[in-house]
Amino acid sequence: MPTYDHWQKSSYCAQGDSCLHVATRDSTVGLTESGDPTGAILQTTPAAWAALVRAVKENRVHA
Repeated sequence: MPTYDHWQKSSYCAQGDSCLHVATRDSTVGLTESGDPTGAILQTTPAAWAALVRAVKENRVHA
C-alpha cells in the first residue's frame, strides 16, 4: 500500500471531526476520515475518484 505525504481536507468540511481527507501518490487516490487519518485508507484510481465527484456534483440538491 502506498504511503501518502500530504492529505487535503475537504472544502465542504464542517468544524467537527467528520471530514474527508484526500491524497494522491503513484497514480492512486487515498481517502480517509479526520477521526483517524492514519487508520483505514480507501484507495481508488483517479478516474474512479473523478467519476464519483462528478456524479455527486451533478446530483447535488440545492436548498
